[in-house]
Formats: sequence, C-alpha cells, structure tokens
Amino acid sequence: MVASPSLLASIRRRRCAITTSLLVGFFFYYFIPWGVPSSLRDIGISGMSRASVAQLVKTKKLPMKIDEIYGLLHLVTGDNEHEHVLSNDVHLDPTHPIDMSIYAAGEIDLDWEKESKFLNKEYPIVVFSKTYCPYSKRAKDLLAAYDIQPPPKIVEVDLRDDNNVIKLLLSRLTHHSTFPNILIQGKSIGGSDDLFALHNDRTLAKMLERAGVTVRSDGSFKQ
Repeated sequence: MVASPSLLASIRRRRCAITTSLLVGFFFYYFIPWGVPSSLRDIGISGMSRASVAQLVKTKKLPMKIDEIYGLLHLVTGDNEHEHVLSNDVHLDPTHPIDMSIYAAGEIDLDWEKESKFLNKEYPIVVFSKTYCPYSKRAKDLLAAYDIQPPPKIVEVDLRDDNNVIKLLLSRLTHHSTFPNILIQGKSIGGSDDLFALHNDRTLAKMLERAGVTVRSDGSFKQ
C-alpha cells in the first residue's frame, strides 16, 4: 500500500523537527558557554564542572531537624528567661507543634543546630521542678549529692507566668506530665522515682558522665 502524499509530507516534517531539535541541543551544550548560578558562585565553586555541580546537588547536606524540646530549653535557660514567656501569645496552642521562631523570642537568625549543641554542653541536666513539690525536692537533693559540674539547671515552673503552657508542652514533648521532669541532653528520664531507680542500680553516675558532666561524689545522702 502506497502512502498518500500528505502522509509522507507529515512524516518528513516530523523528522525535520526532531533533527533540528537535536542539532540545536548539541550546539547549545557544546558551544554555548554557560555559568554557574549566582547562588552557587557565592560559595566559591564557579570553576566546577557540570558533573561536579550535579554531584554537589545530589550530596548537598540537608538542614538538621532539631527537636522542639530545644526551643523550650533555649527559652528557659536564657539570660532573660523570665522576660520570655509563652503565655503572652494568645494564638499559642501547646498541644500542637510550635514554630521554633516562637521560642527564639525575636532572635530571627538563631542557628538551632548550633544552639542545641550549646545547650547540651552548657545545660546537660535540666530539672523542671515546682517549689512546693516534695518529689521535686527529693530529686534535686539527690542530684545535689552527686555534686556534678556543670550543676543542674533548675526551672521552677510554678514561679513562671507561663507555667500552664510549659506543663502542656512537657507532656507533649516528653510524654511525662508530672513534676519533676528531668532531662539529660534534651531527653526526659522521667521523674523522682525514675531518678532514684537509676541511682539504686548504680547507673546514674555513668549516665551523667556520658552527658558530659563531672561527677564529684557518689550521691550518698540522707533521705
């Protein structure tokens, strides 16, 4: 069967278009100079090859996801901790994730990865306590008996204006809703009974040392 003239003409046009596209692509790829985008030039890779740039895109380090608990720790350990309260934000719902900018209290350029490392080093042990709570006092006395350096950061939640918000945040972030709530490098180990269980098992000192603190006593004290 012989193809009609119109069909042959259509086939020729398609072949011509494909050939032209290939030639144009070949010409632009091999003969037209191209530059690295300014966003990449800014980091000093203007001389890199296409293959190098492609590899960079594939292996570019993604920002580390920082646990929200470090936002709360940043808030309660700052120099002006009592000036930065969460209850002032009427739209705040502590039962749902909160944007880290709320915890930053106006520090728009805060590097949270760097800040989390700082908090782990400077405040490895944080105790959320209540001044009138006998269990909180018991836990604080035990930690004091270990004479650790740096000493635990004690946050007396009942003295803060945002105490109800912090209680709800701790419940969501640590799954521990009572006081005291003892955190070691951002991880809750529970309350007073949990602390004493570790002490009685003779594992508490090692756990504290792994967190980077110096333990200067065996934790002996009269209960």
